[in-house]
Amino acid sequence: MSDSTRPPAEPAGAVAAPADHPDAPRGQDAGSERWSQAMRDIVGGSAAISVLAVFLALVVGAILIALTDEPVQKASGYLFARPGDMFAAVWDSVSGAYSALFQGSIYNFRRPGFAAGIRPLTETLTFATPLIAAGLGVGLAFRVGMFNIGGRGQMLIAAASAGWVAFAVDLPAGIHLIVAVLAGLVGGALWGGIVGLLKARTGAHEVIVTIMLNFVALYLVSYLLRTPGLLQEPGSSNPQTPPMKPTAVFPDLLGPTYNLHAGFLTVVAATVFVWWLLSRSNLGFQFRAVGENPNAARVAGINVQSVYVSAMLISGGLVGLAGINQVLGTVTTGFGAGIDANIGFDAITVALLGRSRPWGIFFAGVLFGAFKAGGFSMQAAEGVPIDIVLVVQSLIVLFIAAPPLVRAIFRLPTPGTKPRSRPTVVKKEVTAG
Repeated sequence: MSDSTRPPAEPAGAVAAPADHPDAPRGQDAGSERWSQAMRDIVGGSAAISVLAVFLALVVGAILIALTDEPVQKASGYLFARPGDMFAAVWDSVSGAYSALFQGSIYNFRRPGFAAGIRPLTETLTFATPLIAAGLGVGLAFRVGMFNIGGRGQMLIAAASAGWVAFAVDLPAGIHLIVAVLAGLVGGALWGGIVGLLKARTGAHEVIVTIMLNFVALYLVSYLLRTPGLLQEPGSSNPQTPPMKPTAVFPDLLGPTYNLHAGFLTVVAATVFVWWLLSRSNLGFQFRAVGENPNAARVAGINVQSVYVSAMLISGGLVGLAGINQVLGTVTTGFGAGIDANIGFDAITVALLGRSRPWGIFFAGVLFGAFKAGGFSMQAAEGVPIDIVLVVQSLIVLFIAAPPLVRAIFRLPTPGTKPRSRPTVVKKEVTAG
């Protein structure tokens, strides 16, 4: 090789370029880096945080179950003399409780035949039906940047509207049910629309307005239930409506031996509708834009006030669907002012666990329906206080509200961040003599 073509030699004492220097050769393939970054985003993402939040809540729940169990308390008195008894009692307590939770919510192996064993799953879906509907309404409001905690009022108004049509109006079968459902949807939507209208016109905060409207709806429906000729059953002094007519009741999906009714199909349809609305429609794009930044959306030409009203109308209708399912699905007699069964507030938990995503809310509602169905089994079979299930639900919200805490416990990466690079070893050439 001639001197003109030979590369110039590095001077003595030169320092090699670091690995991350632009002139240095790449040590990793770009595809490998993208794959590594994608895995970090998945592991540390919101879905993983939700799953781990449920896991942590179940672990803390197991500790509480063990602490409140009498055999465990007795075995702890001689822990140092016979520690095996203590651990055996803890295992029996926790495994028995969670086994009862599974058999009360998914499948009961003790019952003969598949048809009898699968009944707990149908109970879970029955409990989940109003939770999913209300969770969709709350989650939709979250996506628009609004906090809808008026589920109780919207459910009560929807239940009163659908219930009145169901027991006071005579219509043919099929049409009667459709009219009752539509009446309930309109009632819930209008009650939620009041919130959106006040926020759009006056700037009133939706939290304050929804709390006040909860009380207005409660006392209004209570008054109607105590007034003959309105909602109160004729000839009765109890604050209760007459029974719903059979033509306005959701039919059974799997026969009279199961409580699951066609209202479950309405929440499946509602989930598909909300998914389409948020991800495939122009109105859903406006919802998401306003939820991200209302000022930027206003500059882009979006009518933010109109979005607030539209979002709360749809949100109130979805929450009202929960009240409709309570009246036309699970109630065989008349209903009272407690028909909401605290579902309006449980829906906030469901929406948070589902990350305000339609299908996430759907599966979160099924999970909480399993807690409700299995909680009674835990209490009956193992003597576990029902409050333990409520504590587990509250802990789920706590861990979901604190993603950094979950990431710190499991040492998960933060999505969007790059892994720490190892310090580059700098080699220095030294010439002899």
